[in-house]
Parts: sequence; structure tokens; C-alpha cells
Amino acid sequence: MRIALIILAAGVGKRFSKDGIVPKQYIQLLGHPVIYHAVKAFLPHVDYIQPVGDPDTLNSILLPLDSKKILSPIHGGKERQDSVKAGLEALSSLPEDQQPDIVLVHDGARPNISAEIIHRVIDALKDYSAAIPAIPVAETLKRNKDNIIGETVSRDGLFRAQTPQGFHFKPFLDIHRKAAGSSATDDAALFEDVGLKVALVQGDENNIKLTYQEDLKRLECLMSNMMLPRIGSGFDVHAFEKDRPLYLCGIEVPHELGLAGHSDADVGLHALCDAIYGALAEGDIGAHFPPSDNQWKNADSKQFLIHAGERVRQRGGKIINIDLTLICERPKMRPHIEQMREKIAELLQIDVARVSVKATTTEKLGFTGREEGIACQAMTSILLPE
Repeated sequence: MRIALIILAAGVGKRFSKDGIVPKQYIQLLGHPVIYHAVKAFLPHVDYIQPVGDPDTLNSILLPLDSKKILSPIHGGKERQDSVKAGLEALSSLPEDQQPDIVLVHDGARPNISAEIIHRVIDALKDYSAAIPAIPVAETLKRNKDNIIGETVSRDGLFRAQTPQGFHFKPFLDIHRKAAGSSATDDAALFEDVGLKVALVQGDENNIKLTYQEDLKRLECLMSNMMLPRIGSGFDVHAFEKDRPLYLCGIEVPHELGLAGHSDADVGLHALCDAIYGALAEGDIGAHFPPSDNQWKNADSKQFLIHAGERVRQRGGKIINIDLTLICERPKMRPHIEQMREKIAELLQIDVARVSVKATTTEKLGFTGREEGIACQAMTSILLPE
């Protein structure tokens, strides 16, 4: 029995973000976009996965999963049912002997899906044409009328529908083709409309659909319970050199001297990279970007920090905070601190509130006191899966 998954990622999530700049299924969650977690959860249980949404974005997100089960993403439609139909038509274009017997449809914004729910749905399809996971309504329901209770609605027999919803492929495709323009909010409703029985299986309260901002915090708590903290430290020193620009923490700082080094010698980013690589136990910056390699001569150190941040995300981790201290007599750092914080946050794709940049002197002592160069020490804490 071949099983395919249609994963829906074409929505804009207006209730999650009023500006709609980043659709909720692409929001970062524990180092990866939300939909990455959803797809990864299904890989052991299905034969094909058909992503539906923006192909360029989905290709970039799903590439690290490196699975031949993931088919080329396709564009979705204006409404949910249009996107589901697009996924079904894509599956129907496979050779006859490769088309699925069963198709599951899952919201790309539901990342915390368990193997138990997936198999409850699949098992129910042995006896029914369709099956969905659902949760009994526990709270008393009130109908709103101009912000006044219009009536109390009986909760008896009411359930909250979840995904994945499962169907036999051929009848599901036929029903969708005949239901063009349907306003159904889920696929089970199409089966109900033609009189077919849809089985209810036990859902899970933790199978949360990311809808509001507070849902993201709850998902982080649920999915990070097996995350362990890691601490990393970094230290770097560069001497001053004439006729070079001075780059610190990703920005150019006005000064009569720059720093000597094989790359652009950004002592702040170098120390921070070492801290992140150290927390990951992946060596230091030289292990990833050897100074003996001429391709890194005069290189922009921002690309080094971007790589370090990507390594955290690829390991399923999350940067909790950064604390960085620049050590020199001159130039004065205070006018540039906020721009440095913002640049580091931008490069690592984290909130600027997680980034601290400070500066101090050595009271005229040592090489920094003699204004021979700049030193930097950096600390970072991250969470990594156990």
C-alpha cells in the first residue's frame, strides 16, 4: 500500500501576523522553519511527500532533509481546496504503478505531529473511505452577538478537527474534481457532502496548528523538552595595520587604522564564530575557513558568522543569547554599539534583544593599552537536541 502526503504551505496566516511578511509555516521554530518539522515527522511513515506552496522557498527549506521521498514542490491555489486539488493532480501525473493508494493531507503549520496520530488515521482507512483526528470539545460554547452572549451552544457530540486527514486516493481525486469552487474548510467536508462516512480517530491536544503568536511559544516549550543547553566561548586578537578599513562586528568603524589579518580581520565576528563553533563542539573558525586557503583572503567575515548560525539551525538548535566584549583604548565604541547589535542579530536571524555588545579598556596596560591592536571575547548559549 503506497501512502502519499500533501503538505500545505500556500497560506499567508493573517491571524498570526498582521503584516503577513513571513507566512507562519516559514517562521523559525527551534532552528528550522515550522514546515520543516512537519515534513520531517512524516518521512518515516509515507512513500511520497508533495509540498504545495512557493517552490523556491520550499526547495530551500526542505533541501537539508535530503530525501528522495520529497517530490518537487508545486504552486498552491487561492483557497485551501485549490491547493489540495493541485497536490492531487500532481500525484495523479505519476505513472499508474507509482500512484498512491492513500493520501494524507496535513497543514504545514502543524509541526508537532506524532507517529501515533499518523498511524491511527492510516489504520482507520482499512475500514473507511476517509478518517481524521479530532478532539472532543471540552469547554462550554457561547455564540457571540455584538459582544454579548447570544446563546449557549451544546457541546455534546462536538469535536475539533485536526490534520493529517486521510483518504483513499482515487475517490478523493474524483470528489475534488467534481467539487470545483467548494468553500469547504477541510477535506473531510467534501466526503460528507457526497454521503461518505468519515471516521474520527483520537487526536492530540499537542497537535497544535500555529495560528497566533502565543502558539509559537507553546510549540517551543513542547518541542524543546529534549533540548540541552550548550555554552561556548571565543577569544581573538588582531594587531592594527595601516591602509586598511576597520571592521568590527559586521560594520565599518571610522578610524585611522584597520586590523591585520588574512580576511577582513573582524575581531568581533571571529571571536563570536569561535564561541558558536565551541558550543557546537565543531572546532574553531580556522577549522571551517583555514587562513592557509587563499579563497578567504580579504574575505568578508559576515559570511563566517552566517555559516556558524546555519550550523546551529542544521543541528536543530537555537541561539539563546550572545555576550561580546571588545577590548581597546580607541576607537570609542559607544556610538557604534547599537548598529553592531543589529548587524549580528540580522546575520544570525535572531532577535536583537538576545545580543549584547560591550566595550572596555585595559587601563593603558598591555598591547591593547598601548593601542597596538584590539581583542575581543565572546560568550554564547545555545540549545541543542539531546
